[in-house]
Amino acid sequence: MSDWPEGWTDDNRSGNRYGQGSDSDRPEGARVMRHVQRRPAPPPPQQRPTPPRQRQPPQYSGGYDAGAGYDSGYNTGQVYSGGGNGGGRGNGYGGGGRSDSGHVQSRPAPNWGRRIKVGALSLAVVVLAVSIGTYFWADSKLKREVDLSKVIERPEEGDGTNYLIVGSDSRAGMSDEDKKRLHTGSAEGKRTDSMMILHDGSNGPTLISLPRDSNVEIPSYKGSDSGKLYPARGRFTKLNAAYAEDGPELLVRTVEFNTGLHIDHYVEIGFGGFANIVDAMGGVELDIPKAFKDEKSGADFKAGKQTLNGEQSLAFVRTRYAFAGSDLDRTKNQQKFLAALANQAATPSTILNPFKFYPTMSAGLDTLIVDEDMSLWALGQMFFAMKGVTGGDGTSMNMPISGSTGGNLIWDKAKVEQLVDQLNNDEKVTVSDN
Repeated sequence: MSDWPEGWTDDNRSGNRYGQGSDSDRPEGARVMRHVQRRPAPPPPQQRPTPPRQRQPPQYSGGYDAGAGYDSGYNTGQVYSGGGNGGGRGNGYGGGGRSDSGHVQSRPAPNWGRRIKVGALSLAVVVLAVSIGTYFWADSKLKREVDLSKVIERPEEGDGTNYLIVGSDSRAGMSDEDKKRLHTGSAEGKRTDSMMILHDGSNGPTLISLPRDSNVEIPSYKGSDSGKLYPARGRFTKLNAAYAEDGPELLVRTVEFNTGLHIDHYVEIGFGGFANIVDAMGGVELDIPKAFKDEKSGADFKAGKQTLNGEQSLAFVRTRYAFAGSDLDRTKNQQKFLAALANQAATPSTILNPFKFYPTMSAGLDTLIVDEDMSLWALGQMFFAMKGVTGGDGTSMNMPISGSTGGNLIWDKAKVEQLVDQLNNDEKVTVSDN
């Protein structure tokens, strides 16, 4: 039986019409079988790369098998894809994401360790930049106006750091409306409304109030403006008169002379600044054990826990006549309030909230007057020492009093000497104020 397709004979095959090669490089069979489209001849085998996979010759519906009895030399070429988006199989180098073995190539897994390190480094750089910027901003706002080098005949320094904290009745920058609202009056100049010594040492902070009616001796001193030396005249007067006479330098000189304690730093804040700090914080929560009212300061408080705004806070620390005119009761209230103020200002809700932190710091720094050697670091230490007064390790007290003369309070010399020795040696304070 003949292997040739139906209708084909040896005579058909032997003719010169079909099936015979010719001198042309194009096979004649491709012209006859129009349903078979062949590509141009590839380069000779020795000039093209070895194909990765052998294509099978097409099978024709008419029973003709191009590889069964006829080999034109063109059925072994590789079919190349025109691009990576075609439907046919490519050679692995298109955009299909497949390797030579046919497997889909996945993207490399993200390097989370490297990402975390880069993120942490970026965050650290931002925090450092903000911290440095905040430091220089705050440092530029400090008013370093008190020159402690003008203080003469100073006692030797002891262990720890001593701050003289002064609340003045300065009305600088306050409008007539503010003075009326805060019940400050309109007196010219400024006087000390409260005075405290804060000792920061290894045995916890100690806060000592100095009643402004304390009976003290005004020593020899050098005028802060004139530089003139004023000799001692054995004159006793109220402590706040020293400030009124020649300002902060004479006040420091008088405190050192009457106590024997070296003052390292001076901090002063006026009425307006005090109220602004409280308002910037959103108020200070305080537990008032007993209701009281004072028309002069504007105080009108009920007993119990309550949040005081700036106006109420100023009235609270200034109230005197509600306590039978006693300055000692007022100093206790001042200590209590300042400790609460420092404690609440140091909470994360204030420090970590820029909308509260920066206004609070700005309100304080705008009105603080400090000595020329005060640094932000020293000011921060003072702030946290004040906070520590109520932290369990701290002590708050009045200067020990033994009596009075002419309405002025007389210090207990023996107790004051013992107290100063303990502070100078940075020992635990055991002296009481009663």
